[in-house]
Amino acid sequence: MAALKAGSRLKSGVCDTQVMVIAAPDGDLDLTCGGAAMVDAAADAPGGDVDPSHKNGTQIGKRYVNEAGDLELLCTKPGEGSLAVGGDALTLKEAKALPSSD
Repeated sequence: MAALKAGSRLKSGVCDTQVMVIAAPDGDLDLTCGGAAMVDAAADAPGGDVDPSHKNGTQIGKRYVNEAGDLELLCTKPGEGSLAVGGDALTLKEAKALPSSD
């Protein structure tokens, strides 16, 4: 897959998942959902079945990040496939704790 840039919209080729890129590192990334490559949201999806080992699903409105924290995706449409980069699963971004108001 080509280099990602903030604001890009992508969709899964094998399920209903759609995401928007919030932040991305420089360089090419192998971004997948359900075990298949993500495609531009305007492109035709190749179709197929979700890989059972990549079937954890995505949740609308949640942000997904890689381990390094330099890739962040916002789920705009949920699906049954799970997101991964280079075979490493993306995780839900945790909310930041607010400071106490003593």
